[in-house]
Amino acid sequence: MTGVRRDSPEGRWLLAAAVLGSGLAALDATVINVALPAIGEDLDTDITGLQWILNGYLLTLASFLLLGGSLGDRYGRRRVFVIGVVWFAGASLLCGLAPSVEVMVAARALQGVGGALLTPGSLALLQSGFHPEDRARAIGAWSGLGGVATAIGPFAGGWLVSAASWRWIFLLNIPIAALTLLATRHVPESRDTTMPPGLDIAGSVAAAVGLAGVTWALIGADSGAAGVPAAAVIGVGSLVAFIAIQARSPHPLMPLELFANRWFSATNVVTLALYFALGGSFFLLVVFLQTTLGYSPVEAGAALFPLTVIMFLLSARAAALGQRIGPRIPMTIGPIVAGLGLLGLSRIEAGSTYVGDIL
Repeated sequence: MTGVRRDSPEGRWLLAAAVLGSGLAALDATVINVALPAIGEDLDTDITGLQWILNGYLLTLASFLLLGGSLGDRYGRRRVFVIGVVWFAGASLLCGLAPSVEVMVAARALQGVGGALLTPGSLALLQSGFHPEDRARAIGAWSGLGGVATAIGPFAGGWLVSAASWRWIFLLNIPIAALTLLATRHVPESRDTTMPPGLDIAGSVAAAVGLAGVTWALIGADSGAAGVPAAAVIGVGSLVAFIAIQARSPHPLMPLELFANRWFSATNVVTLALYFALGGSFFLLVVFLQTTLGYSPVEAGAALFPLTVIMFLLSARAAALGQRIGPRIPMTIGPIVAGLGLLGLSRIEAGSTYVGDIL
């Protein structure tokens, strides 16, 4: 068996590089939430502009995530990961200096491309670099610390907005990227030598157009923009075309035969549903705390701090438990517990207290 051990110096550098890299992308997806009111006021934009500042990043991240993973497998996971980190840092600088909402949306879209290059690489580096006996614990630590970065985002964003400027939520990415590159110097290169030649360019284009069309239609329907029906038809049609391309491509971005495995399909369905519920709920919670309960950006971010502490303390242990007893029980109990928590949050209304209703 090959691979570095988790407790070795090489293993610690590998885990640090993966956590810092994926944390960049995860942090940026949430840190902006508490800063949106300040960004809207400074750049003189309405709710539609703010939606595109959020979705411009998520759209390109989702559109090119599969392509980013494929490029890493073919040309070197470490190489593509490093390119993604540098790309992300450059786009973050553009965001921090953006003079208008149009420039901001474009820079956020570039950020998403960088995130799509580094995010799949971080997990692939762990999978290929660690000894098989240490992979589950390493991935659990990576997932937990990445979750901490996601949860700490609103708190960090609130503090930066109050203490300095919303622009610093993007400029902060530059030193984090530098630390990531430093850690990556100690990470071995790896690639998939069994991949067939060629890249699925048609599938990449279909996925990007499909997601862009559906997103445009959803945002446009809310604001009354023209062209919503056409965008919806193009978006849905492109996503259907993406599935058809994957079924015929000799080098698909998303091999459909994977979904013939019921464990793979079930795991993806549970993960999609859980992250959809938690991601949307925490975004709305941070906004609600500020707009309805009158929390400051710092207070709204700090309200999620217990979540950060719990994920930091328990994620690696939960991964080790899952390795011993199997994934079915944790993946059944976990969503149930999370659902009960969200059910409790649904009771929050004007006048609710933090200790009595939110915590």
